[in-house]
Amino acid sequence: MWIQVRTMDGKETQRVDSLSKLTKVDELRVKIMELFNVEPERQRLFYRGKQMEDGHTIFDYNVGLNDIVQLLVRQKAPPIDVVKGKEKEAELSDSDSGCGSTQSESDKSSTHGEVEGQTAGTSAQANTPELIDPGFGFYKINELVDARDLNMGAWFEAQIVNVVKTTKTPKEEVAEAGAEEEILYHVKYEDYPENGVIQLLGKDVRPRARTVYQWHQLESGMIVMVNYNPDDPKERGYWYDAEIQRKRETRTVREIYAKIILGDAGDSLNDCRIMFLTEIYKIEEPGCLGDIPAGTESPLKRSNGPECKHCKDNPNKKCQMCNCYICGIKQDPDKQLLCDECDMAYHTYCLNPPLTSIPEDEDWYCPGCRNDSSEVVLAGEKLKESKKKSKMASASSSSQRDWGKGMACVGRTKQCTIVPSNHYGPIPGIPVGSLWKFRVQVSESGVHRPHVAGIHGRSNDGAYSLVLAGGYEDDVDDGNEFTYTGSGGRDLSGNKRTAEQSCDQTLTHMNRALALNCNVPVNDKNGAESKNWKEGKPVRVVRSCKGRKHSKYSPEEGNRYDGIYKVVKYWPDKGKSGFLVWRYLLKRDDDEPAPWTRDGKDRIKKLGLAMQYPAGYQKEKENKIEVEVEEGTPNKAKRKRKSQGSESSKTPPAKTPKKIKVEEYKLTREQKALIKKDEANKKVWDEAMESLSLGPVSMAVDLVTLELMFGEKVCMHDLGKNYSMTVNKSLQNILNQFFPGYSNGR
Repeated sequence: MWIQVRTMDGKETQRVDSLSKLTKVDELRVKIMELFNVEPERQRLFYRGKQMEDGHTIFDYNVGLNDIVQLLVRQKAPPIDVVKGKEKEAELSDSDSGCGSTQSESDKSSTHGEVEGQTAGTSAQANTPELIDPGFGFYKINELVDARDLNMGAWFEAQIVNVVKTTKTPKEEVAEAGAEEEILYHVKYEDYPENGVIQLLGKDVRPRARTVYQWHQLESGMIVMVNYNPDDPKERGYWYDAEIQRKRETRTVREIYAKIILGDAGDSLNDCRIMFLTEIYKIEEPGCLGDIPAGTESPLKRSNGPECKHCKDNPNKKCQMCNCYICGIKQDPDKQLLCDECDMAYHTYCLNPPLTSIPEDEDWYCPGCRNDSSEVVLAGEKLKESKKKSKMASASSSSQRDWGKGMACVGRTKQCTIVPSNHYGPIPGIPVGSLWKFRVQVSESGVHRPHVAGIHGRSNDGAYSLVLAGGYEDDVDDGNEFTYTGSGGRDLSGNKRTAEQSCDQTLTHMNRALALNCNVPVNDKNGAESKNWKEGKPVRVVRSCKGRKHSKYSPEEGNRYDGIYKVVKYWPDKGKSGFLVWRYLLKRDDDEPAPWTRDGKDRIKKLGLAMQYPAGYQKEKENKIEVEVEEGTPNKAKRKRKSQGSESSKTPPAKTPKKIKVEEYKLTREQKALIKKDEANKKVWDEAMESLSLGPVSMAVDLVTLELMFGEKVCMHDLGKNYSMTVNKSLQNILNQFFPGYSNGR
């Protein structure tokens, strides 16, 4: 449909096309700006005596086909100080008296409304915080800007609350080197006050976007700011910089495809279709606002996508996904606890029984995820399943899982019971060079139990294992030794797996746990270095294929166990991101050869170590490929294949891959003598010898019960105060023969 827009003086009338009943007043202002060359903030629209407000549609005002909408153009605000009360009243009275004799009553009311609008605008400007010039930088305190979120790379509307310098360099040198790099802007996001004050560099702050491009102004190669949702491109998302790649227009369709720039690191999404073509903003440069007063509001308040996809951020709607899982009421966020297992929130007073205060423990689990601590596992018994796992469908169902999605979110189907979760050193039956496709399998093996976290440990005990996945830019991997960056200092809200460094790290939680492995007292200020580092606690190290882009020692696929390392030293340092990080130097201390060496490769070949996949994964993958091929085949090709069934049957079958010939494992004389000497476990050894042809790795399954006989193991049964522990040295020696370095890591 179309309507007509006429100025108040009746001198100019323009026809506005391509409208619908659902066209918003905001969008109508943009089209009027293209025809009348009047900015949206200076437009006052009237229809049948009603002033049209942003956020409503033209259907709300019953605007029909070819109806006339009146346009009153506001005057630009003068760049002078606010007029005081008495002078303002005098001007208004003069204005009313001067217009009354020459204008009709309708024009007089319109003029009076215009004056009221100017008065309201003046008072609004008077309430705006005064801009304070710090004397350096491009922006002033209290100025409204766009600020980049360092985690997402998106731009959000913010206000500068402070401007500081980060160097004591003389002003002349700062000017020569580029003062913008030496200035920190403290900003506060308008829509996210809970994030507090964020410190940003000049490259992450720019003037508030206020100019909307028209369709004819957009060209390929332009850098603009658009609204885009990487997860659901058809829905509203956040505001990103984008480079227009191509522009297409037909009689009924307008399309723009662009490259979305995700932050300052160079990441991008190519060939993304932009859905909101009437909301493409010009990127403002510092000092280019012209006659628009600095710090004033943006012409149109930009809209972002909802944080919660279930309730669409409706404050009046109960939601169990973004608020309390029990009541769903959106209140008391300071009294909500987040479960470390299922990531659901609970009010302290909604729990049964209710809690009077926030627990001081690092980890908290909801009633559905918490294990029953009263269930004690006796010696020789299998670990009992948690209440949460017993309720899962996998506990009573034998259906195949979809292994192609979210392996980090898949629960463990089995658990390592050979050693406890706080075990230091190698895991029996897991030789160096073992490979797993997914992290969940590494967790099931007991080598590294967390699914996602890079460090496994306890802040009052130490670290048991870690994963090298190239997650931090400060990591340096040289194979037999590497520099590891601690955890923390990143905003992982919104269930993000990783993000850019946004604050300083502290020597707490897992960082402290890893520091406890160093053979030296903990120093949380300056760090420490061990003189006898080999006496420190061992750390199992797993390298992930994700670190391949940073390290040649990482595997090409999956996750690989690389043996035992010890912490040599740890110290605080300023990372590449500009924030404080804790760094650790670890060196390899394992009798088994490293998997990237010639001896290590020979040992892997000798033991027949290959990539381990989850049960049913390869079969599921093959079936999926066959289904995709069948669905993607044209109908003609299907009919042709049926008619030529005799020819297709002549096609030779695909060759099966050759099996790797594994060298049969044989006991040495020394091993046979030690086994014979261990008379206390003769019956167990006889049963374990049946798996001898499969090597020590498979033998370890049959040797699980022998772990209870170690003097260093803590049995679940109460042995009494006067019970004397005796170490079975024969058994210890033979296990060291099967698993080199096993005793050193205990």
